[in-house]
Amino acid sequence: MRRSTAVSAVSAGRGRSLAQAYRRFGEVDTAETSPLHKRVAVALSESDEALRAIETVPARKRHPAMILAALHDLALAGRASALAAAYSAAADSAADGDAAAEAAIGTLLRMTDSVVAIAARRRTPTDETGRYAVLYPAIAEAARRVGMDAVGLIDVGRAAGLNLNVDRVGITYGNGQSLGDPASAVQRSCSLLGDRPVPSRPIPEVRTRLVVDPDPIDVTDADDARWLRAGLGPDQREPMARLEAELALAAAAPPLLLRGDPVELLPDAVARVPAAALPVVMTTWALSRLSPERRRRLRHGIQETAAGRPVAWVSVEGVGVAPTIPTLGDRPASGHSIVGLAGFDRSSARAEAIGRCWSRGRIMAWLADS
Repeated sequence: MRRSTAVSAVSAGRGRSLAQAYRRFGEVDTAETSPLHKRVAVALSESDEALRAIETVPARKRHPAMILAALHDLALAGRASALAAAYSAAADSAADGDAAAEAAIGTLLRMTDSVVAIAARRRTPTDETGRYAVLYPAIAEAARRVGMDAVGLIDVGRAAGLNLNVDRVGITYGNGQSLGDPASAVQRSCSLLGDRPVPSRPIPEVRTRLVVDPDPIDVTDADDARWLRAGLGPDQREPMARLEAELALAAAAPPLLLRGDPVELLPDAVARVPAAALPVVMTTWALSRLSPERRRRLRHGIQETAAGRPVAWVSVEGVGVAPTIPTLGDRPASGHSIVGLAGFDRSSARAEAIGRCWSRGRIMAWLADS
């Protein structure tokens, strides 16, 4: 009897912890970006039946972002018509949020096995939209420093590789500067802090585009592209429109996908860049998912590939996350990120902090002399 009571107490504790995670996700993490997902997440946190269904998902896949995306995926795929209708109505009227939350719970209870299957197959969705305003001047600067008129872009840790669109978009900065293609269907803006403008030189010709990731997403595959959409709230109309434009741009000239451990695959990725082009490895808020030791191994792996040619690494990571990139005296977890540029060749390595950025690249301060 005591054992049964102890087991029940543990189970109850796990249930409370899960409920708290969903409530926090709704009230804090997604409150401003998607009021609809806020309402659904809070409703899930208040439903014992829903929480028991979520507990059938492997523990590492129970994150609210995963379960909400799995439900949205079912709606987008036409497999949960009632939920799709409720989401559509809620996106048009905040008054329908309760009905959408009820439909989400009902779908979860009826289609628990489908939610479990999606969660088991997929990785928790992350913000995949490109960080073009930060990456564009950094890539152009990397090429200038070694005198190369062509580059090969290698996106590490961003499964869909939407960053690889960087030379195909238009960018407008807060001081009136513009870079890229003003006629592109994808246009982005970025506020600038400080009095230093970003360099005006264009990115040179891009010869190769590669994604290196343990589970890359093929933007030309309907299921994969739908999963990217599912990561957004049904009421996030503007972000969804931006994503659609980026997906269309990427699908017109899709990158090469290399599936596996980035540390092991880097030599192959660099070798696929033509000899006349500078390999530019990019990491954008990807290294925090790796242990400090694996981050060091990745950085060392990039340097090793430079044994026979110059290689550049452009990093946009939290303060202190990217190995050897200076922190400028900033404190970790300070709310902004460091834009780093490291150049490697046969005999030397140079790592520099060339900027700071905030809000996932929507605000930037350029620091480099160029």
